[in-house]
Amino acid sequence: MIKGVVGYKVKSYKNLEPILMKLRSHAMQYPGFVSAESLVSEVDSSVVVMMSTWETIENWSIWAKSRITQDLLRQAEAFLKEKPRITAYRIMTTVEWR
Repeated sequence: MIKGVVGYKVKSYKNLEPILMKLRSHAMQYPGFVSAESLVSEVDSSVVVMMSTWETIENWSIWAKSRITQDLLRQAEAFLKEKPRITAYRIMTTVEWR
């Protein structure tokens, strides 16, 4: 499983909510999509993250590079203090921690 993370430093997270909902809705249409959630930091409300779970890195990459995803990220720029950070993480099983 893969966790796709799109992190934002925002002017106001309330303005970004409609775009986050569109990103999530768009992701749900893609093969390999499992789930998504949006998070806002309790320590610094200018830090917002959309975290999604995917079956494979290929599934996530196709969504992340899609025209619609890129268009939505461009729309978000009006509400951001800096460019979004987009990355993916592989979920480690606890066996790998040894």
